[in-house]
Amino acid sequence: MILAHGGAGSRAMTSPQAACLRAALQVGYHLLDRGTSALIAVEQTIRVLERSGLFNAGKGAYRQLDKIRRMDASVMEGDGLRAGAVASMEGIVHPITAARHVMEATEHVLLVGPMATKFARHFKIERYRQPVSSSRLSYDAMLRKFQRSNETGDRHGTVGAVAVDQAGSVAAGASTGGIDRMLPGRVGDTPIIGCGVYADNETGAVSMTGWGESIIRLAVAKEICERLRSGKTPASAVREVFRRLVARVQGSAGALVLTPKGRFVIAHVTANMAAGWWNGKGEPTVKDKFGY
Repeated sequence: MILAHGGAGSRAMTSPQAACLRAALQVGYHLLDRGTSALIAVEQTIRVLERSGLFNAGKGAYRQLDKIRRMDASVMEGDGLRAGAVASMEGIVHPITAARHVMEATEHVLLVGPMATKFARHFKIERYRQPVSSSRLSYDAMLRKFQRSNETGDRHGTVGAVAVDQAGSVAAGASTGGIDRMLPGRVGDTPIIGCGVYADNETGAVSMTGWGESIIRLAVAKEICERLRSGKTPASAVREVFRRLVARVQGSAGALVLTPKGRFVIAHVTANMAAGWWNGKGEPTVKDKFGY
């Protein structure tokens, strides 16, 4: 079983985005069907979305106020609770693969900034050329512009996936360009384990999307998993956490939740969430509104 999302917010999913999500789910499920681990299935599913340029990740990542794309990603597997993440990475098509290398090739969990970019280049992860910024704004000017901004546009966006493999092991991952018009150096929930993603074979796998600052404040992914541990269903676990997210910090989010036994929910408190799932039967289910 595999689930994937392309972000939650006010915007409706486009036809190209829906087609890309279906293709990504097919890639991930076919890997699972051949006995591949949930971790690799999650990574490869997210790579399809990063490469497409249709979502706020990889080639389609938003630019920060200095016109530079800086991206975050993380992965976690539920067997040994191993995790890897990168933040503020530039010029890399697949930050999700860089995150997996952090997990597998180091004893660290999170690498950030220019050194995370150098790490990805060391492993020859595909690069793309950043456009030369025409911005001449100083940092002070950017900060003033940010503080004056009262725009209420849809600034959410992340891609992610969760999967369970034939061995009953779960994994979760996410990749993002953050939010549009953000201060250089801003990092949201996506690369923070327990906030944007979490995976534990004793509970389940969670991949988040939405307003990162609100998700961080409640460590939402871990909160959902702890409710699964207490015996809650995926739907009731998400309902409880989302109710608290809205009441305590006026947050907004969407989530993929999947247990080792294949129980799952796709849920959101935003108007829309581009997401879907597939268990290999019929065609993948992809839409942008889900009840829970």
